[in-house]
Amino acid sequence: MAEKKTLGRQKISMVKIENEDARYTAFSKRRSTLYKKASELVGKYDVDVGITLFSPTDKPYSFFHPTLDAVVDRFFSPNTQPSESNRIAIENFRNKGRELKAELDELDIIERGLSNPTSGTEETDMKKIWESIMEFNEEEVNELELWLNSVDFDLKNYLSQVENNASSSTQAPPENAD
Repeated sequence: MAEKKTLGRQKISMVKIENEDARYTAFSKRRSTLYKKASELVGKYDVDVGITLFSPTDKPYSFFHPTLDAVVDRFFSPNTQPSESNRIAIENFRNKGRELKAELDELDIIERGLSNPTSGTEETDMKKIWESIMEFNEEEVNELELWLNSVDFDLKNYLSQVENNASSSTQAPPENAD
């Protein structure tokens, strides 16, 4: 067995990074990771999350779901219900989050269906795509169907645009063009 070329993942001790540029870079990377983890918590468990960070240059960053007001109100009085206007705003934010998550899931399904390596002819590639689509479970099929129904795509207009572009590109360039 070949020797490893890298050390792999190592535990990073929590000490202050003395190099200023390295500290800024580490902060940015860790902030992104923290936001991703918070977003996963919201998606999986439908929880309210609030994060406030200050960069090494004292620039504030925050992540709140569904809203800052909702998270702060919930923190200070966890047993009270939000006001009617806050409830509407919270529900709107949650719906928007669900819509974006569904859109991302749809794109993941399509990417997974198209991620087969190209192995030759278009016919074999299409066959592999359809085979992978045939392996979708019921939920994935429903998501794909919803996505296909949501696409407002007029094939005739598209084809006429392609024909217009093709015919205009076959014309000879003007003689005085340099």
